[in-house]
Amino acid sequence: MEETKIKEQMPMTVTETPSVPEGQPSDKAASHHLLNSLLTVIDPFQVFRHHETQDKKNHKPRRLKFTTSRSLEALIFLVCFFAFFGFLAYRMTLPHMLNTFMQTAYQLLLETVFYIMAICVLMGAISKLLTEFGVVRLMENILRPLMKPLYNLPGVAALGAVMTFLSDNPAIISLAKDNNFARYFKKYQLVSLTNFGTAFGMGLVVIAFMTGKGYGSGALVGLMGAIIGSIISTRLMQRFTLKSYPEMDSPVTEAEGSEQNISYKSEGSIFQRFLNAMLDGGKSGVGIGVAIIPGVLCISTIVMMLTFGPAGENGEYLGKAYEGVPVITWLADKVNFIFFWLFGFESGALVSFPITALGAVGAAIGLVPTFITEGIINNNAIAVFTAMGMCWSGYLSTHTAMLDSLGYRKLIGKAIGAHTIGGLCAGVAAHWLWVLLSLIF
Repeated sequence: MEETKIKEQMPMTVTETPSVPEGQPSDKAASHHLLNSLLTVIDPFQVFRHHETQDKKNHKPRRLKFTTSRSLEALIFLVCFFAFFGFLAYRMTLPHMLNTFMQTAYQLLLETVFYIMAICVLMGAISKLLTEFGVVRLMENILRPLMKPLYNLPGVAALGAVMTFLSDNPAIISLAKDNNFARYFKKYQLVSLTNFGTAFGMGLVVIAFMTGKGYGSGALVGLMGAIIGSIISTRLMQRFTLKSYPEMDSPVTEAEGSEQNISYKSEGSIFQRFLNAMLDGGKSGVGIGVAIIPGVLCISTIVMMLTFGPAGENGEYLGKAYEGVPVITWLADKVNFIFFWLFGFESGALVSFPITALGAVGAAIGLVPTFITEGIINNNAIAVFTAMGMCWSGYLSTHTAMLDSLGYRKLIGKAIGAHTIGGLCAGVAAHWLWVLLSLIF
């Protein structure tokens, strides 16, 4: 009885809903609900505070709804999009900016993309012939003794280096998934193949392109720089992996297998094998050539418009190809003493090559013809370009997919960090190797 009297004497708060006996009308409850609604209108933060209290009790952080987050993302994108192109239009005028944008992409397609595609087709045919008739195996046997002391990898890894050099980064993944190949590796060594293979990706195409432009000596020095960068990147990746995951110091698989079963020989007569290898290799080269088109036309166009200035004699814009607002050049010139000492770059505009190579090496080499036309390039720059272009080889766009396909997504950050350092070291090594060779010869 006393408890009942106390409850009757206590004032009822607004947030409490009186109990309604079953079968009786709920007029009081409805009135109470209406009062709460009116108070919510007066105090719009009441609902938020209520949910915040509930979240604290349940220890669950509040999250934005999917539609709300997408709307914010769209708003941020639109602000950045219009700010970027608005800045270019303000400096160049809108008609000139649009004309330069389209003319640059068109000229890159005609003058650069088709040239690179022709190289890809020819090099694809040659690489397939080398694979078909055992030259790749011979190169593997020659390089095999160097794998353990340089890269801390089993000798069979040399096959991966040759394959990616002749084609592109993903070639290493098809090998890594083959038990006949993977059984020679420990887990931390297998994941380091992502860095190892990427450092040689599209090497043949890059060297052939630079040599075709008349800078063969610089390209060969760049190859040596890329090898140095690949050693640093691979070793760092292994070190990072073992430090965080010591349990990965164990064999990948105990399954039986033999590297002799890794075969690339087709059936038929020698003439038929020759013809099929040449045509199949050329077809794969077309695939690589087509794959680089978006990177060259989109990335290179934007980079060029942020690298080069107006084409008019008095500094006016004419709407021609390769014009733009030289933001990258202006920023690089402010700290060019660093780039000059590290890479020997005499012009800040050259920094745009390694920046582009982070995403796509095909797009990066698309910048070279314009550098040649501008007269700001030499063999030293070509050596650095080749080293960093080969070593980085668009790793920001490939490392995620490569490690994900191997089932080690948790190591993506470590792989990218190690490869960033490796690429920078490759460029520095190529520059100072060129300086050394220039003093000797």
